[in-house]
Amino acid sequence: MNRGSATLKSTLYEVGGGAPGRTGLLASISVTYRGSAGAHLKISGSGGATLLDSSVKGASSDAALQVMFAWLDKHEYLSGLKATGHRLVHGGARYTEPQRITPKFLSSLRKLVPLDPDHLPEAIKGIQFLAKKFPKLPQVACFDTAFHSSLPTLAKMYALPRRFYDEGVRRYGFHGLSYEYIVGELRKLEAKQAAGRVIVAHLGSGASIVALENGKSMDTSMGFTPLEGLVMSARSGDLDPGLLLYLLAEKKMSAKAAGTLLNKQSGLWGVSGSSGDMRELLEKAKQDPHAAEAIDLFCYRAKKYIGAYAAALGGLDALVFTGGIGERAPAIRERICSGLEFLGIRLDAAPNRANAPVISTNDSRVNVRVIQTNEDLMIVQHVITVLGEKMPGTH
Repeated sequence: MNRGSATLKSTLYEVGGGAPGRTGLLASISVTYRGSAGAHLKISGSGGATLLDSSVKGASSDAALQVMFAWLDKHEYLSGLKATGHRLVHGGARYTEPQRITPKFLSSLRKLVPLDPDHLPEAIKGIQFLAKKFPKLPQVACFDTAFHSSLPTLAKMYALPRRFYDEGVRRYGFHGLSYEYIVGELRKLEAKQAAGRVIVAHLGSGASIVALENGKSMDTSMGFTPLEGLVMSARSGDLDPGLLLYLLAEKKMSAKAAGTLLNKQSGLWGVSGSSGDMRELLEKAKQDPHAAEAIDLFCYRAKKYIGAYAAALGGLDALVFTGGIGERAPAIRERICSGLEFLGIRLDAAPNRANAPVISTNDSRVNVRVIQTNEDLMIVQHVITVLGEKMPGTH
């Protein structure tokens, strides 16, 4: 279960069963919350066919969960349900690995809500809903920040008075479940590369970049919140903190209004004035100069971070693109890599257009790859690891 600020994405997997290590997708579920207007629920089968597409009445997030689990139960998708894994955006400084959810853990988790007021409260409600509906069902929390616990102190720090760092005001990084999955896949594909200096660009509606050494996070573009770093679908990414002070003092914006501006009205959406969807912007770019400018800014910011992280790592062995845009937008990958030949990056046009696994030329010093991420499978692996022998039927 992956709770966003206005969405819930869930997947149901069968683990083990017939063959050791087998993991099969049974159903994909998405809920879009519409406040007082209720929610929209869609359930798809393993092959992608739509099984349910329905509106749900009731402003409470529990209303959609009630309908969702009632439908899954009626159609025998819940027989033998063994565990639930939750993606939690923020684990603070305390949680650096997945945790079995207990009442004591939930009490500690509530203290982290100020770090992530957009996601954690609703995620906690989902955990409580399941605990009430399935009292004996084990639940596991998987943190998006945990992967970045390896960040060196210098990469974690802001240049603020030290007391703030000691109080937890530091750079945490996000997209950790995605990066952890990519590291695992890269180790399977090319172990020597995975042990070297690697930059991974997770480019989607949320976008970030990580610098890896021997599979560990050395620096990453998101910081105290997911707002820092790259231009995103609706988030501004990096900006001068003095600008925020200006908005508050001179434009008389409230903190809440400024937060809405920077998180939900900026980025590709704000610059283009028309869309935060990269596919739409690419279609409009030739006729719409604002759409073209939004794309250019997105690629420019990503290129700068790749150059900076190559410097921080002291060189570069591999560059990996992942996330919805990273995996499926050849034009964006081409623009980002154009001009990075001095780092040893050379794209091969035909494989890039085909979204091939390797998109660099044979003589490129840096191996450039496209790897499809799967945060859900990473959560499944964490659940199995945490629960171990308490998961009957798994191998």
